[in-house]
Amino acid sequence: MRLQRLCSSILLFTSCFFEAAGAQSPPAQSQSPLPVQAQTLAQKPGAVVISLDDAIQMALQHNHNLLAARTVIQQNEAEERTANLRPNPVLLGDADFLPVFQPSQLTADYLDNTAQFDLGVSYLFERGKKRQHRLQAARDVTAVTRSQVSDNERALTFNVASQFINVELAESTLELATQDLKSFQDTVDIAEARYKAGDIGEGDLLKIKLQLLQFQTDISAAKLARVQGLSDLRQLLGYESVGPDYDVAGSFDYQPVKGNVEDFQTKALLSRPDLKAAQLGMTAAHSQMELQKSIGKRDVTGQINYTHLAYLNDISLFGQIQLPIFDRNQGEIARAGFAMTQAQEQEKFTSGQVMTDVRDAFESLRANDKIVGLYRSGYLDEAQQSRDISEYAYRHGAASLLDFLDAERSYRATQLGYRQALASYLIALEQLRDAVGTRSLP
Repeated sequence: MRLQRLCSSILLFTSCFFEAAGAQSPPAQSQSPLPVQAQTLAQKPGAVVISLDDAIQMALQHNHNLLAARTVIQQNEAEERTANLRPNPVLLGDADFLPVFQPSQLTADYLDNTAQFDLGVSYLFERGKKRQHRLQAARDVTAVTRSQVSDNERALTFNVASQFINVELAESTLELATQDLKSFQDTVDIAEARYKAGDIGEGDLLKIKLQLLQFQTDISAAKLARVQGLSDLRQLLGYESVGPDYDVAGSFDYQPVKGNVEDFQTKALLSRPDLKAAQLGMTAAHSQMELQKSIGKRDVTGQINYTHLAYLNDISLFGQIQLPIFDRNQGEIARAGFAMTQAQEQEKFTSGQVMTDVRDAFESLRANDKIVGLYRSGYLDEAQQSRDISEYAYRHGAASLLDFLDAERSYRATQLGYRQALASYLIALEQLRDAVGTRSLP
């Protein structure tokens, strides 16, 4: 009798397996395992939907930290105008031999014949082309600042893209949890009906309901991650640039990348703004050296005076120059020389850092690409088929509850693992773009 029941169970389970496998139509290999989401489940009607490119452009236009950094360029441009200014002439005047303590003698005749009046103008003549060197040094500093601001834009672009991907991950996880909850709710309804009919015990029903709690928790966690991700992204975009009910839309999908690390490194050496800033820093240091050398040359002060004394009206000419015996600006010239050496070392370090960043990002992308490839090679379909077969078999009494719950957990873990691996891959791709210094990869 037992042998007969065992054979019947085996035949029933086998028929369930082939029936479920036949009903399951696996997706084509060229299609994405994840649906492309244009709108999310939680999106409100009429909400503003932005793409990744839109988000980057909004951040470059409205991010307050970046706008504050750009004012440094304007400050440096104002310093250029200051550096190009010539010295102001000096107006001189004096009155001598006035009878302050004998005011009774202060008459018109006294002023005409005894008192002396001088009126003059002096001007500082800069030697060594100081103004030209000041202007060039200021312009070089502005050029360095522009590259530094461009580097800030590069960092902001990476932060926006990474946060955008995190929001997409949260929305994809929320969609998965919602679908799983809806599907598992049908299983709970069937289990309750079977419990009322006496086909399963109360313990099995409670195990199924406890599994339902996991899906409900997943939905709550995904909603929280989505809300926080959108809030953090809004701060990067510029808090006032979008409303609180905005949403994102993008293709949360695998994006293959071609190229080798040498090509990426070559492009990075031409594109990275921080390397360009370091190279311009060497030019700025050289300009400072030339400026300090010109400061070491003493300036000449010329003066012309008009003097009225008695019936005489005279013109006097004066000139003065410091004798560069002790102070020839030796200290600042030496400091500028050390600053040039410092700029050279910083340029070499930045160049090596660029090469290192590109290699690290490339290796990270390759590692994540292999992980995503494993999921896409068949594990996603196998997890789906295993869950469907176990569910079908359990509903028809050919599989145990533990087998069904284990298949359900494996399916959920595989789907979540794939989404997290895909997000890691996309962030690694953004890291490579950030390391290269451009969003268009070769």
